Amino acid sequence: MLKQSLIAMAALGLISVSSVAGNVVNINDTASSADRIAKEDLGTKKVITEEELGLRKVDLYSEDTAAPSEGKFTRAAAGTADRFERAYTNAPPMIPHDVEGMLPIVASNNACLGCHMPEVAPSVKATAIPASHFANFRPATGMAADGKITKEGKEVDNTGDFKTIVKKMSKLNPARFNCSQCHAPQANIDPLVANTFTPDFGNDEQKSKSNLLDVINAGVK
Repeated sequence: MLKQSLIAMAALGLISVSSVAGNVVNINDTASSADRIAKEDLGTKKVITEEELGLRKVDLYSEDTAAPSEGKFTRAAAGTADRFERAYTNAPPMIPHDVEGMLPIVASNNACLGCHMPEVAPSVKATAIPASHFANFRPATGMAADGKITKEGKEVDNTGDFKTIVKKMSKLNPARFNCSQCHAPQANIDPLVANTFTPDFGNDEQKSKSNLLDVINAGVK
């Protein structure tokens, strides 16, 4: 139903193609800013107060000012929100739109599939479920007559010394059905500490798309 609604809205001009597609926004930008990192770098200070040692940043001997920040989740409708830049290459993208009525995901109902299945996503400018979700990475494991462990019918001395097996599937892998175990909506709360991590994207496309199947065995002999 959501898929048909978005397509109809775009056709009627109620939402534009550009608003459906959205921009790619770096939600970690403020946490990774050079000014904030320099300000919070305790290694450069001769004196560190009790408040600076913890995450509260307020008086440790009173609860009057210790209330957590009030977070407000994005209310943009599905199909109209800016997409969030991934935290690193092939990281699970976070959910940029309102999820009211879509959660929890249960066996009989997964609203995410209405827009994000590959055959539907282009028509509503949604992020398509990647090929890695239509693959099985679990090798057939057994034991040979001599007691050695086998992977995909081959004996292995070290079970960890084994290239990742990719078995492509014609349908969504059931292990990937519960989208919210990796993808989550975001609230407009600044991270408690600065983030010195900088993702090393190979190109701008990797900020919003997955190429996991292409590189899953990169560097593995």
